[in-house]
Amino acid sequence: MKFLFSTLALSLLTVICFAQSRFVRLVTNKGNITLMLYDETPKHRDAFLKSIKNGIYNDAAFNRVIKGFVSQGGELDETILDREKLSPEKPLARIPAEIVPTLFHKKGALGAGRNDNPEHSSYLSQIYLVEGKKQTDDQLDALELQKGKKFSSGQRATYKTIGGIPRLDWDYTIFGEIVEGMEVAEAINSTATDKNDLPLVPIKFTPKVLSQKEAAKLRKTLQAAGVLGKTNS
Repeated sequence: MKFLFSTLALSLLTVICFAQSRFVRLVTNKGNITLMLYDETPKHRDAFLKSIKNGIYNDAAFNRVIKGFVSQGGELDETILDREKLSPEKPLARIPAEIVPTLFHKKGALGAGRNDNPEHSSYLSQIYLVEGKKQTDDQLDALELQKGKKFSSGQRATYKTIGGIPRLDWDYTIFGEIVEGMEVAEAINSTATDKNDLPLVPIKFTPKVLSQKEAAKLRKTLQAAGVLGKTNS
C-alpha cells in the first residue's frame, strides 16, 4: 500500500460486540503493540497467522511511515511487484478482499496493503496501522457524496473524537485493531523519516502469536474494561 495496557488505549477503542479469538503482539525496538485479529475477516486473519508461522515477518520493518496517516510494515509495493514480474505465468498471490462495513479505518485499526487492483485483494506480506486525524461532519459528508456510501452514527462519532482515515473505507480490508501499546504506535508514526517516508532510524518488529492462555487472560482484561463482549469461550 502506497501511501502495558493503558487507559489511553482503552479510551480510543470502539466496543466490539463479540470476543475475538486470536491476538498477535508486535515486538518492536520502540516497545510492544498487541493486535486483536477480527474473526469477521477469517481469510486475512488466517493468512497473517500463516505468514507469521512461516517467518515472513521476522525482523520486518516499518518502512513507510506517514505522520497522521499510516505506519506501513512488511514488504514494500515495489519489492512485491518486482518479484511477481519474475514469474508472470503464475497467478498473483493475494488475499481476497474482506471489506466489512462495520470494520473501518479508525485510529489503531490494522489494515492489509494492496496495489491498485479492481478486486481490492490484499498483499500477503504488508500491513499498516492507522493513525489518521480527527474528522469533521463536513469532511464526512463530502466523502459520503464522493463514494456513494454512508457512515453509521457510531463511525461518525469515532472519526470525530478519535480520528482515522475514512477515505480508505470500502477500498481496503481492515482485519484487526490495537488493544495494547497505542502509545507505541503513536511514537512509531511520529518518527523522523526521509523523503521516501523511510524512518531515519530503522524500526524493526517481529510478531508473536499469543498462546491460548495469554489470549484468554488478555480477553478477560478487555471484557472487564468493556472493550469486548462476554462469550462462553
